[in-house]
Amino acid sequence: MSELQNIQWYPGHMTKTRRKMQESLKLVDAVAEIIDARIPISSRNPDIDNIIANKPRIILMNKCDMANENKTAKWIEYFKEKKITAIPVDCKTGKGLNLFFTTVRNLLSEKIEAWQAKGMSGKSVKIMVVGIPNVGKSSFINRMAGKERAKVEDRPGVTRGNQWFTIGRGFELLDTPGVLWPKFEDKQVGEYLAFTGAVKDQIIDTELLAVRLLETLNMNYSRFITERYKLKNPIENLQGYELLETIGKARGMFIKGGEIDTERTSIMVLDEFRDGKLGRITLENPPQIT
Repeated sequence: MSELQNIQWYPGHMTKTRRKMQESLKLVDAVAEIIDARIPISSRNPDIDNIIANKPRIILMNKCDMANENKTAKWIEYFKEKKITAIPVDCKTGKGLNLFFTTVRNLLSEKIEAWQAKGMSGKSVKIMVVGIPNVGKSSFINRMAGKERAKVEDRPGVTRGNQWFTIGRGFELLDTPGVLWPKFEDKQVGEYLAFTGAVKDQIIDTELLAVRLLETLNMNYSRFITERYKLKNPIENLQGYELLETIGKARGMFIKGGEIDTERTSIMVLDEFRDGKLGRITLENPPQIT
């Protein structure tokens, strides 16, 4: 598993981005941090807490329609205990985003009241949008702006530079490029980011990634695999590669000589997981609050 253990993706512009974020914080009133509801720990940059410091923050748990509802509720409670407001959203469909304006106004109620007392009731609320690559920042901004204003592409690192967007109702968003950290200290974090497509597929062997995904899902979501691929025999005791071959056989993915096309099967499994076709899956549980 050395390939997955050593996932590194920290282009030079990431260091510049971090510095820009720190400089831009003084221009905004709050921060909207977008994470993937399926992997709430792995899709957060651990440096963000230090960068943001005491700036008011809202967490948007994106792709909530692909995540397990009960686990999402537990995550929201977890963040609440840490004095952070989190709301489940789907930035592509707009689900949950109607709560955004109200939540931010509540978060900044004292500041807005102070503005009004000074006769500055028309002052715009400025919010910095942060998150790792491919977590949904561009989709969020496009939804809120009502236009295809930010470039959306399903691969990491597309957004470049800082941009302001007026989204109506007295709100402005400051977009920032996605930020990853220099090193994945935890092998599992790298795997989870690779499963969801937050790390470039080109740097990882596709079959190895699909095998690891199937092994991970088989621990808690084996029923989803059985139902999706109409597998007749129990799969709990199958190793990852055996499971990949079983799925390829069930889907009729063969190459000449009757051999199973494991590469094509791998691409299919990864795509279907990322599209939510396997079911509502959350890979991480909230840590215990002490």
